[in-house]
Amino acid sequence: MKYQSTRSEDYLYTSAQAIKTGLAPDGGLFVPEKFVRLGADEIKQLSEMSYNEKAFNILRNFLTDFSDDEIKNCVNLAYNKQNFETESIAPVYKLNSQVYFLELWHGCSHAFKDMALQILPHLLACSIKKTSEERCAFVLVATSGDTGKAALEGFKNVPGTKIAVFYPENGVSEIQRLQMITQEGENVSVAAIRGNFDDTQSAVKGIFTDEGFNSELDGKGYILSSANSINWGRLVPQIVYYFSSYCDLMQNEEIKPDEMINFVVPTGNFGDILAGYYAKLLGLPVNRLICASNKNNILTDFVNTGVYDINRSFYTTSSPSMDILISSNLERFLFDITGRDFARIKSWMKDLQQQGRYEVPTITKNKIKEVMWAGYCGEEDTLMSIKDTFEAYDYIMDPHTAVAKNVYDQYLFETGDTTKTIILSTASPFKFNKSVMTALKGDEVGNAGEFKLLEMLSSVSGMKIPESLLGLKNKEIRFEDALSSNEIKDFVRRYC
Repeated sequence: MKYQSTRSEDYLYTSAQAIKTGLAPDGGLFVPEKFVRLGADEIKQLSEMSYNEKAFNILRNFLTDFSDDEIKNCVNLAYNKQNFETESIAPVYKLNSQVYFLELWHGCSHAFKDMALQILPHLLACSIKKTSEERCAFVLVATSGDTGKAALEGFKNVPGTKIAVFYPENGVSEIQRLQMITQEGENVSVAAIRGNFDDTQSAVKGIFTDEGFNSELDGKGYILSSANSINWGRLVPQIVYYFSSYCDLMQNEEIKPDEMINFVVPTGNFGDILAGYYAKLLGLPVNRLICASNKNNILTDFVNTGVYDINRSFYTTSSPSMDILISSNLERFLFDITGRDFARIKSWMKDLQQQGRYEVPTITKNKIKEVMWAGYCGEEDTLMSIKDTFEAYDYIMDPHTAVAKNVYDQYLFETGDTTKTIILSTASPFKFNKSVMTALKGDEVGNAGEFKLLEMLSSVSGMKIPESLLGLKNKEIRFEDALSSNEIKDFVRRYC
């Protein structure tokens, strides 16, 4: 299996080369040349396997230059009792006879990013070895909250790597910030960026295509790589949990073999829902992918109008991992939907960079609507969904999951589609305790501090506070830098 850029035919890489490099030299994203389709019998066989076995059997279709033993080793180093608090890794919770939550937050950072970022460091280390790379990999990460901690935890003290994480100064929850600035490890570094996530992400992506800076780092013995979902090694493991959740429903006789289901995905950078689209291409019986946005509803507007326009207000919300206007992985989706039209993708991305907008033709918009439905949820409705779901089902959602649940309710009302549906639950409610408690108790929350809020949420929910979050209270703050985006290069130089 070879990988090509979304913007030209000039590059054809092995999976190891693509994972090591992260971003294509022309600024495009690496995608596989083709997708091998799994049959109904193969999916049925997956339903009888453990999560690790499922991961191995799916990943080996994409990592064809890796040996079976190499893939198994990466899988087992990632998905184990040390990194995840449940043996099933990604359990499915049944809300009612029609709706299920896929809980992706039982890893060490308590967010869905652990599903990919516990395996990516091992895939990258293996890729470096396979490509006879002697330089140290310097991993740059722009985060809207959850990716940062998950990446730091995944890469912590991994030989042959260093990692720098950049987050928007006022764009993450307090728990997310504390998780990052207290991170342990000899090879990690963290800085806040003055601006929003899009400013942070654009600055980091710009470094990858800066030939002068890359040459400078090369002279110091470093090669840049990425842990964001622009890196194929970060995206491909996310395909696994779509299959895993479907197989769990089939194994529990909630659905029949080959029965179509929907997935609802709270979406910011478009990587998570893209993995669902790729699962569909592999043969998973997906009826509709439902794209859920918060008040920053650029993706909803795009799906419904065909116009992608970032010339709009940016909002800081209670679901910060979705506070994004430039959804990088949409480029991969459009590449496939247009029949792999390099020239058109390059032109749209140029328009986005220069004019802040692009518009796809009607035929492309119609193709998108064949597989995707989109809606958005404002702040008041997000909190209301948290409260209503708790009162009706005694189940507590974080704000991102609440956005998805609200949008699903909109979809059900507008379409009447009663297809069984899995909602991706992307973070523990404890990571967003203030928003959750405000939703449940309103003014009773008052000015309670972060750790008092954890106790209050535990009391209301009956859930145990994750030890790693409770322990943040006494951890040393290691990283206090606040930078402008043009200071990132100097920050990287400092840690080389």
